[in-house]
Formats: sequence, structure tokens, C-alpha cells
Amino acid sequence: MPDVWLPSYLRLDAALAQFIAVLETQGQQHIKPLHQHIAIRLVIEAGFRPEEITPHPPLVVETRGGRNRLVFDRSVQRDNEQTVLGGLKTKDIDVVVAKPGIGPVIAISVKGTGGAFRNLTNRMEEAIGDSTNLHIMYPGLVYAFLHVLKAHRAGAPGLAPNDIAVSSEGEVVQAIRRYHDVLLGLAGRRFVRDDLTRYEAVCLALVNSDPATAGSVFQPFPPADSPLSLRAFFDTMYRTYDLRFPYLAASVASLKRVEWDEASPALTCLGSEPEMRSRLGYTPRLG
Repeated sequence: MPDVWLPSYLRLDAALAQFIAVLETQGQQHIKPLHQHIAIRLVIEAGFRPEEITPHPPLVVETRGGRNRLVFDRSVQRDNEQTVLGGLKTKDIDVVVAKPGIGPVIAISVKGTGGAFRNLTNRMEEAIGDSTNLHIMYPGLVYAFLHVLKAHRAGAPGLAPNDIAVSSEGEVVQAIRRYHDVLLGLAGRRFVRDDLTRYEAVCLALVNSDPATAGSVFQPFPPADSPLSLRAFFDTMYRTYDLRFPYLAASVASLKRVEWDEASPALTCLGSEPEMRSRLGYTPRLG
């Protein structure tokens, strides 16, 4: 269907390619495509309604005969952030899911770093403060922290020693390994009575920056079984939300994640179900 408009950042690697390509960080133009990808994914994969998400993704829902169909609509796309009231101060959050009458239920803070990796642990005080601030006000909030780093390889022209992420032997530098280990201590908040300083989900992802593979995720680190891997990140968010909200309030229909009609125009234009999964890089939540 050649006339069908498709969002630029349906796929993660398209958003990450922009993170690598855009050198100017002012205005967050290097990282906003990742915000847009996450917002789209929270609809198609997770089953949240587009109007519940900030920034608003380029999707609308048509309900016919009790079935919910997704349609791409570029006119509704926005790139703003949501201001959330914390226990100590307000905070602008990159991606937020808010339920009418309930408030924010998922919030995702997205960071991007292109170098000076020896200074990574300096971000920890800010990360701990953000989580504590929001969880004081919303103990049930599923708060997630996603940090992407440019996987600069040793030997690249014009690269300062502190900007190297991967050695000439293919090993991730010690500063990033140490940062990974520190982040492990901030992940895994499961119950509302748990430590307010921890996040429900944390992800650390390295993004290849060499021209041949730019925008793809550096697979060797973190290892696939790390709680900080991309797959674990999204799965943990959805699982924790289901435990906190629809499980405890089964009578509140609006808290249940939606299953989309497999005949949704936004999905059928991507091809058969296997083609759809291949083109998206994740699995739509189909009824």
C-alpha cells in the first residue's frame, strides 16, 4: 500500500540512528525520536490508548462493534513532555502514561550520552533524586530509566580517550561496566512499599556509531540476561503495571491494557503477522 503514511520511528533502530547522527544536543533533537518510538510502542505493543500518552503518538483508535482499531494519523503527533507533580518539586518527564481519574501510571526518563564516560556515575545523584521525588507523591507509579550511550570504538578518528566506549578488542570500557553495576542497584522496585529511590525498570543500551552499523544496538553488552537489557526493560514495565493497576482494580475497565483488532489499518499495512513483527521489531498486542 504505497500511499499509506508510516511514522519515521516505528522501529527502535530508526530512532537510535538519529541519536547517532544528530550531533547538536540543544533542544533534545538527538533524543526526541527515541521518545516518539517509545510512545508508539506503548500503544502498539503495550496496549495503552494514544490519548493517554505524552508525547501523543501519531495514532488514533477507532472503535467499531466493540473492536479497537489503530490508525496512523500524523496530525495528532506531538513532541511535548508531561509535567508531573513530585513530592519535592515538579518534574518534566520524557514519556508518561496517565489514566483519567487515576493520574500518571507509567513514566519513562530517557537520557543520552555521547562521551566523557568516566563521568557517568556523576548522574546517579540526579537519577536517585528523580525517582525519590516522584515516588513520594506517587508510590504506585511505574517509573523507568532508559540510558543510551554512543558505542564509540577505539581507533575512530578524532576520538578523545574518555569518549571511547569499546576497546580495539571489542571490550566495553571499565567506566561503563562500573556504571552498569551501579545501575543494577537502582533497578527492580516491585511493590509500592519498597525503597522509593529505586526504579521499577532500568535499561542501559550501547548504540553502534560506526557508519556500517550506526543505530543498531551493541549486543555483547549488557549481556542478554542482564536486568538492564532492552527486552527486560519493556517486559518489566508492562508486568509491573499489570501487577499494580488492573490486577488490584479488576473492576476498573480503563486500567486494562487494550488488545488491538488484527484488522487495524495501522497494522495491516505492514503485511502479514510475521512481516508485521519483523518490520516493527516487537510484537503488537492483538486481540
